[in-house]
Order: sequence, then structure tokens, then C-alpha cells
Amino acid sequence: MKLRETIMKIVFLIAACCSVLAVALICIFLFMNGVPAIFKIGPLKFLTGTMWKPGNNIFGILPMIVGSICVTGLAILMGVPVAILTSVFLSRYCPKRFYGICKSGINLMAGIPSIVFGLFGMLFFVTALHWGMSLLAGACTLVIMVLPLIMRTSEEALKAVPDSYREASFGLGAGKLRTIFTIVLPSAVPGILAGIILAIGRIIGETAALLYTSGTVAQVPNLMGSGRTLALHMYVLSSEGLHMNQASATAVVILLFVLLINGLSGMVAKCIAKG
Repeated sequence: MKLRETIMKIVFLIAACCSVLAVALICIFLFMNGVPAIFKIGPLKFLTGTMWKPGNNIFGILPMIVGSICVTGLAILMGVPVAILTSVFLSRYCPKRFYGICKSGINLMAGIPSIVFGLFGMLFFVTALHWGMSLLAGACTLVIMVLPLIMRTSEEALKAVPDSYREASFGLGAGKLRTIFTIVLPSAVPGILAGIILAIGRIIGETAALLYTSGTVAQVPNLMGSGRTLALHMYVLSSEGLHMNQASATAVVILLFVLLINGLSGMVAKCIAKG
């Protein structure tokens, strides 16, 4: 038994080292190619420039940063309440005979490729609702895409709350609904935040769904206007093959953006846990 445990520990260690090494190599590659490009353009000029005109040697990604923030914020604001309420229903109110059907539907949605969501968004939001290529159409498409991810993690977080919390609340005379919203949900916030962080990461890195719904116009967007996100901008540059250094620089910004969001979310989760 000790030999088996030692072998498995070595296997787990090798797997963990391979994962860390893969992430490290990706980061090193991006920073080696992207950071020199950023400093060649000028960090302030690159990050705050409102124009993207490579022909005139103007490289400003502020419109793409604004587009990413708007799409991510809209999708999270619209999707999180729906996902959490659905998770509460599944974990506390859903009849057993319907639970399996609901879970199968959620798992099916989670496995659908993002290009299919993009096609649906184009046919429904862009064409049927006449929204056109806009940030609103892209955000609504992303809401549908990330709902299964947030619902699954939120449901597991709600189920992980000890039964003693609910029993104590019931013993003090609180009803089921009050117990859920005052005891269970606050206790499950760290787990719910983990799902939200994963959803934000998927939204920031999404290209296929936005390619058909939000468009690729490199300008500061409005709600009903077309605009690029950082990931879509990087995809366009890579597909053109003309500005690969600028594409790597954009990838560095995306990576730092995700790290910043993860750090802030972790701090919020710790503050809530302590409070």
C-alpha cells in the first residue's frame, strides 16, 4: 500500500508540474513577444489610444478594453441573478421527477460549442429582434452561454452548506425562503464567486460567439453599436497575420486583465468569509 501511495504521489506531482509548466511557458511566450511590442508603441499610447489605424502607425486598444468591460459587465449583471435563482430552485424547490431532466438540459447547454451560441445570437438577437451587430446582442448571447457554468457551480456551493445552518435557522422560527436568502446564500458566496470568476474568464476569452453578434468594428462602442473585445481583436490580428506583435501585446493585456479580476474576486471572497 505504501508503494502504491508513493507511486500515485509521484504521478500527481508530475501532472501538477506539467500543468504549471504549460502555464509558465504560455506566459513566457506571451511576455517575450508582447511586452517589447507594448514598449515599442508606448504603454500609455497603446492602452489609452482611442484609434486603431495600423496604416498610419496608430495602435490604440482603448476601444477594445472598453468593449471587453462593457460586454463582461452586461453579461454578468444579466446572467448572475438568473443563474443563482435557478440554482436555488434546483437545490431546494425542484421536484425529484423533474430534477434529472433539468440537470440533463444544463449539462447539454454546457457542452454546446460557442459557435452554435453565436449562430443562435445572430439569428435571434441580431436578425429577429433587429438589434443588429451590437454589444447588447453579444452580451445577451454570452449570458446564455455562461448560464450553465454559473448554475452548476452555484448549485454545488449551495449543497455544500452544512444542514446544521438550516436546522438552526428553522429552530429560531425562520421560514424556508428567509433561511435561503439570509443563511444559505451568504454562506455559499465563496463557491458562487468561483463560478462567476470562471464565467468572466470565459467571457473575456470568447471570440466565436461575438464574431457573429457584436461585430469587429475597432471603435469606442455604444450599447447598440458594433465593437470589438480584446479577444476578438487578437483573433482578427492573428487571422490577418500582419500585426502578430500587436496581437501578442493584446494577449498580455488580456492575461493581466484576468489576473486582476481573479485577484479582486479572491479579496472579496476572503472579506465575505471573514465578515
